Amino acid sequence: MTGERTPWVGDLIHDENADRRGIVTDVRGGTVWVLRPESGPGQWTSEQPECLTLMIPREEMRGQL
Repeated sequence: MTGERTPWVGDLIHDENADRRGIVTDVRGGTVWVLRPESGPGQWTSEQPECLTLMIPREEMRGQL
């Protein structure tokens, strides 16, 4: 993520550790990112924002929902 902003709520990301894409639903205390799949149920967390690659920022996601 060098040179990019840290993913935030509403952003579509790729989690390198989980090898899956998801949407950030919450950031707890600035240390735990809560993620959900693009579609379907479930969620997972990440404590390593440097492993979350921003795919589509939330500003662009609004038009796709």
